[in-house]
Amino acid sequence: MSADALIERYLALGLALGRHVDGLVDAYYGPPGLAARAAAEPPRPPAQLRETARQLLADLDADTDLEPSRRRWLRAQVNGLRTTAAKLAGDPIGYTDEVEACYGVRPQRVPEDAFAAAHRVLDEVVPGTGPLTARYIAWREAQVAPVDTLEAAVASLADDLRARTRDLFGLPDGEHVDWELVRDRPWAGFNYYLGGLRSRVAINVDLPVLTPTLAHLVAHESYPGHHTEHTRKEVGLVRRRRRLEETIFLVGTPQCLLAEGLADLGLEVVMGRRPEATVAEHLRPLGLPYDAEVVARVAEAGDALGHVRGNAALLLHEDGVDRATAVAYLERWALLPRARAEKAVDFLTDPTWRAYMTCYVEGLPRCRGFVGGDPARFERLISEQFLPDDLTSAATAS
Repeated sequence: MSADALIERYLALGLALGRHVDGLVDAYYGPPGLAARAAAEPPRPPAQLRETARQLLADLDADTDLEPSRRRWLRAQVNGLRTTAAKLAGDPIGYTDEVEACYGVRPQRVPEDAFAAAHRVLDEVVPGTGPLTARYIAWREAQVAPVDTLEAAVASLADDLRARTRDLFGLPDGEHVDWELVRDRPWAGFNYYLGGLRSRVAINVDLPVLTPTLAHLVAHESYPGHHTEHTRKEVGLVRRRRRLEETIFLVGTPQCLLAEGLADLGLEVVMGRRPEATVAEHLRPLGLPYDAEVVARVAEAGDALGHVRGNAALLLHEDGVDRATAVAYLERWALLPRARAEKAVDFLTDPTWRAYMTCYVEGLPRCRGFVGGDPARFERLISEQFLPDDLTSAATAS
């Protein structure tokens, strides 16, 4: 079977699964006929799609036309889709097995001693007096970017990040991002890649957007994060090398872990490991609260707390704790107010996103280890096809 036929089957499988899982097809700008056919046909039973994926895996293993690295990448993608179809068909799959099959890494619990150690350091750097949790929440929740100022702050940060990204890596002519504010979503921000080098980025304002995390959010979704990766790959892999598998982006596959890891890393790549002084130059003229020195100290001290969400996912889906217990765990160890802890659990229990948290928890350290402070290695991440194991082996070798 030709390589083109195998790729077409992969695209068709992803589109067919997308009929069952809202949001599974994160982006698609491939052959329009395939999308039209998938939309017109009745949804195919998950068990049938599981078998379709199994057969595609067998044919990928037998194919000799695809270069080995490309075939290996495709095989990992299809295995993620097979796992999703099997779960939809009712096959018993444990949470950690599901995550590993979909995203290429096995989630691990982080000892709570690490969180307690972070709390001790935060206790020394968070302003004010009194118990840490109340003090930390009060400090964070005071650092709000009001909705009527948020668009100006986003525009200022995005312009700077775009210029830095263009200077470091180059951007395709004609690329563009439109920004919008939305509500009633389980996530904080989302990049809708539309193809043709254009993205629509939504920022959720269900809860107040905090200034200490705003620059990271903008960089993650646009420059040099998701939008940059999509546009670079559309030009370099799709248009120049005819790798049409890159015209679809599928939740439940290893490409997500790479995408979230590099997007989380992006801000420090273009602005430095401690970008706070530069961020302050954008926020202070707008009258937004942002003490660069305090933000930097708190961010450094609280870095380990990102793993609390991974532990919470395992509590919910491996240990079977109820929602209230997971909320309380996030309140205690992530130092979140009740509303933000509940929002985090909304994400962790959403049918589309429940296993996705591993992409954030495991993606960043793998991408950071691979890049090792070298922008040229980050450019490879936004331009080439990688699997999680590739990053680990390359970082070890270097």
